[in-house]
Amino acid sequence: MGTFKIEGGHQLKGSIQPQGAKNEALQILCAVLLTPELVTINNIPDIVDVNKLISLLRKLGVKIEKIKDNSYTFQADDIDLDYLESDAFKVDGRGLRGSIMIVGPLLARFGRGFIPKPGGDKIGRRRLDTHFEGLINLGAKFRYSKEEQFYGVEADKLKGAYMLLEEASVTGTANIVMAAVLAEGRTTIYNAACEPYLQQLCKMLNRMGAKISGVGSNLLVIDGVEALGGTDHTMLPDMIEIGSWIGLAAMTKSELTITNVSWDDLGVIPNVFRKLGITVERQGDDIHIPAHTDGYEIQNFIDGSILTISDAPWPGFTPDLLSIILVVATQARGSVLIHQKMFESRLFFVDKLIDMGAKIILCDPHRATVIGHDYKSTLKATTMTSPDIRAGVSLLIAALSAKGTSTIQNIEQIDRGYERIDERLRAIGAKIERVE
Repeated sequence: MGTFKIEGGHQLKGSIQPQGAKNEALQILCAVLLTPELVTINNIPDIVDVNKLISLLRKLGVKIEKIKDNSYTFQADDIDLDYLESDAFKVDGRGLRGSIMIVGPLLARFGRGFIPKPGGDKIGRRRLDTHFEGLINLGAKFRYSKEEQFYGVEADKLKGAYMLLEEASVTGTANIVMAAVLAEGRTTIYNAACEPYLQQLCKMLNRMGAKISGVGSNLLVIDGVEALGGTDHTMLPDMIEIGSWIGLAAMTKSELTITNVSWDDLGVIPNVFRKLGITVERQGDDIHIPAHTDGYEIQNFIDGSILTISDAPWPGFTPDLLSIILVVATQARGSVLIHQKMFESRLFFVDKLIDMGAKIILCDPHRATVIGHDYKSTLKATTMTSPDIRAGVSLLIAALSAKGTSTIQNIEQIDRGYERIDERLRAIGAKIERVE
């Protein structure tokens, strides 16, 4: 098990480029199963979760070649469907939550798709109902082995349907869209997820020959086609990593430039950080964060009441950045209420921050009030364990701002979502060492 040793309290300086988007990659890679033709994908992040999915696709029979760093070709012209019901697949598929999105493409193209109950972050229950209810609406027969925790869907031919999704699930919408593009007739999906990564998937599928309209809205209309062809696709930069670097700059009083951020796809993210008093400057397609040597002050609402920052489906604020916002608030002037609505257990890492000296009141599993120190008292170094990807990075940012040397264990969780994070942080002056 790997460990980071971090000497905190140092100002950083320079520029950092965000990796390709993890959450986009997991959707786009599954979409290569929809065609026997060659698909080229660029800006793929070199991270554990994505590499696991690439390995899974290879075991399924997809021909994969690395062109250069972060760029691959994929050709799914000889898929081994027997692997789907093998014991090996039941182990391989369970290790990655994103593997659920192979089901829609396999069902659409081959008439059957299987998946073991996927793993991923320990952040509470994450239902799969939206995925399978959507596929059932398209005509699939569903089966589930409770003993093996193994799901399956089968259909001779999918038929388009109208559906109103119970929740605007991103992965659920992606799965249904990938199945519907090869279904017979028209599919209408209302309350569809509409975040930029889902838009990227739809644009890629349209380039492959799909007929999807309403991209960017919560009402998608899909006219099924007989077959899809190959394409080239380039991932967006990872908005979660961009938000992480904004928070890092503020917490360490550092001047940083985050390059090539695709500003138009960031939604409310820059403004939420501005509400914490952080200066977020647009310079072309870069973000510049000046050194906050005098600190930063949380805004109140117009009526003077305490600011509340909560998560919501796109175009609301992404839940993946709430843990970063919470950490950044520990050194602000003022107080803020963090309301995590979408997942059950994502605030349970705050006890580590309290151990470091942060003033946080955990109201319940979904709400925490943060009283900022205004740098009058720095966080103290400690030893901690990363519980999941986003909390792990939040603790890493806390450690980089803290006085003394901290240790973070279970850094495999961080590696699942952040590419070579220690190397990239050292390049801008961070004192961080990886110890195996």
